[in-house]
Amino acid sequence: MNIVVLCGGLSMERNVSICSSTLICKALRKLGHRAVMVDMYFGLEDCDVEPAKLFEALPPLAEVSVSELAPDLDAVRRARKWKSPSMVGKGVFELCALADVVFLGLHGTCGEDGRIQAALDLMGVPYTGSGYLGSAIAMDKDLTKQLVRAAGLRTPEWRLLYYREGQIEALCGELRLPCVVKPVDSGSSIGVAIAHNREELEKALRENAGLGRVIVEQYIHGREIQVGVLRGKALPSIEIIPKGGFYDYKNKYQAGAAVEICPAPVEPETEQMLGATALKVHKLLELSTYSRTDFLLTEAGEIYFLEINTLPGMTPTSLVPQEAAATGIDYNSLCQMIVDDALGGADA
Repeated sequence: MNIVVLCGGLSMERNVSICSSTLICKALRKLGHRAVMVDMYFGLEDCDVEPAKLFEALPPLAEVSVSELAPDLDAVRRARKWKSPSMVGKGVFELCALADVVFLGLHGTCGEDGRIQAALDLMGVPYTGSGYLGSAIAMDKDLTKQLVRAAGLRTPEWRLLYYREGQIEALCGELRLPCVVKPVDSGSSIGVAIAHNREELEKALRENAGLGRVIVEQYIHGREIQVGVLRGKALPSIEIIPKGGFYDYKNKYQAGAAVEICPAPVEPETEQMLGATALKVHKLLELSTYSRTDFLLTEAGEIYFLEINTLPGMTPTSLVPQEAAATGIDYNSLCQMIVDDALGGADA
């Protein structure tokens, strides 16, 4: 098949996306597919052949890794030759229209928020993962938590904030500590901070002041457990134990920065409940093919839902590939299953 692996974009998670997509593209080529990786933001601006020719002479793939630092998006914008306000680069949609399926290796805004899914729907181009509506809701932590709580599931108490710099001091006097400050629509723990005191809270609020909407969430002390869903079934849980701090951007993508145990060392009843809850949220948001849900498990055995990801990472340290491997599904087979699902090969 001709497959476009769409990556990059103008998300703070673009580096993670490029790493995921490189591995995905390599896997698809090993499976015999004609897979072409393209950065959604830069597009084909440096390509000197017709888009269809790319499937005949596959461009080489560079070795990549995820930097400890999030990308400088202003520098990314300056690097593009095509000076257009469009977030989709030259030739991207033309190339996608030539593909049998688009594998969405995107993460974060522009990729997981439903907008590219809606565009591909209008074009009639099949793509991997969930549709535009479920993607948009799942990307919004406030909306997701509202639906989850209404469904009777436990989630930390939270407050959605719209604030300016001048309001930070007053907010520090209102908010209960300890708490977690996080952007409402970002992933990979970018912008997330745990505030134990007023000084840490003020710093976190200032760092997130330009984002528009921010969640301040009740801090729950517990084990970090994540559960993937693949083709309508829960995968084995995985426990993450950072060697320092919490499971932030650095600890997620630097090899050896965290201990990851799969299946998680929990009681069978707890494992069953974690899987059932992940599956319930997946179905509640009408997601497709695969997702990954993040939980906290307290000493008392209480399960707290944190968030759900509709395009889970596929990097060397990502969790869904590890969970799939625990059931005997290797990386290449996982990629093929995701493609098959996009083409109607299995029920979501």
